[in-house]
Amino acid sequence: MSKLDFLSLMAARRALHQCTDAAALLDLFGKETVVGYIGFDCTAPSLHVGHMMQIMSLRRLQQSGGKPIVVMGGVTTKVGDPSFRDEARPLLTDAMIEANKQSIKRVFENYLTFGEGRTDAIMVDNAEWLDEQRYVPFLRDIGRHFSVNAMIKMDSVRMRLEREQSLSFLEFNYMLLQSFDFVELYRRYGCRLQLGGSDQWGNIVSGIDLGRRTDNAELYGVTSPLITTASGAKMGKTAKGAVWLNADQLSPYDFWQYWRNTEDADVGRFLRIFTDLPEEEIARLEVLEGAELNEAKKVLATEATALCHGRAAAEASAETARKTFEEGVAAADLPSITVPLAQLEQGFGVAQAAVAAGLTKSTSEARRMIENRGISLNDAVVEDVKAMLTVADLRDGAIKISAGKKKHVLIRPRD
Repeated sequence: MSKLDFLSLMAARRALHQCTDAAALLDLFGKETVVGYIGFDCTAPSLHVGHMMQIMSLRRLQQSGGKPIVVMGGVTTKVGDPSFRDEARPLLTDAMIEANKQSIKRVFENYLTFGEGRTDAIMVDNAEWLDEQRYVPFLRDIGRHFSVNAMIKMDSVRMRLEREQSLSFLEFNYMLLQSFDFVELYRRYGCRLQLGGSDQWGNIVSGIDLGRRTDNAELYGVTSPLITTASGAKMGKTAKGAVWLNADQLSPYDFWQYWRNTEDADVGRFLRIFTDLPEEEIARLEVLEGAELNEAKKVLATEATALCHGRAAAEASAETARKTFEEGVAAADLPSITVPLAQLEQGFGVAQAAVAAGLTKSTSEARRMIENRGISLNDAVVEDVKAMLTVADLRDGAIKISAGKKKHVLIRPRD
């Protein structure tokens, strides 16, 4: 990638939405190594594709000479950010939060360089400073700088109130905690920049204001656009659930397939945001049409997977897809499930198998697909809604069941 200043790089990669003071921030980048952070709450064992824009923002900061801080929300997870949510998050135990945090940490090593160097990333937990806060002193020192009048005008709060949906006092405090994170990171690490999605603008501005009030600090905020697909769908959601970043939550092959199935109109945009390919190569790929555009989607899938899971896993996923779709073989790296051998000996309904494999949500949906010739076994179309899988269908120890041309799962017997 060409060496650009941070804001120019973010703009070129279609990842820049707002900046609090672009001229002053650019001037700061010219004078020092700018330290910037993003916080990630530990609500699940893995982050998902919806978080990738923010992870890539930290990557762009490091690529342009800045120093990223990954903040794990050991405390803020207990509160829950109300931004653009219809209801409160379920409360997690300390043990659940800690387990999620340890699981989430691994993915960042694939995107950022950690270490002791000037621009090396570091990871911290806001429990380091928030757990030690005493309630009344915190309210006296921090809470007095926040106007309730202003807080209820923030989109994250206002929208919940306008819809007459419950907003707990616990959630209402999230803005104070995130703002204090920014100030504490400034005090500890000289952090001057907070990054986030556009839904975090209110929280970021509140932190900037708090820093000015308490420490006379000049802090900055940069947001990226919230990403939806060309058809308006939310990023990272599929019929089978979230597109997780951890391999133990979603296989690299399924991750690769998610990107391979990108809508035509999104290919160029996603190549810029979610890969490091140079602009001239992206410009060449995004104008391809028809079957050639499918090749661009494969490039996107491989490059995005390489960043998340490593180049070897990405290329193995691409090769598995090639064998499956081009050669029609049941590649060993396909997602698989196991069923009792006795169940195959007795006969296992194809419709039930499609549900068990995650290809359909219900047996009625599976039957409709069979009627429309959309389900295949070992690449042969199933025509009978009452068809059964048996041991006679095993090929090299597995049965390949497919929904359409792109979704394939191996069914293996177990004792």
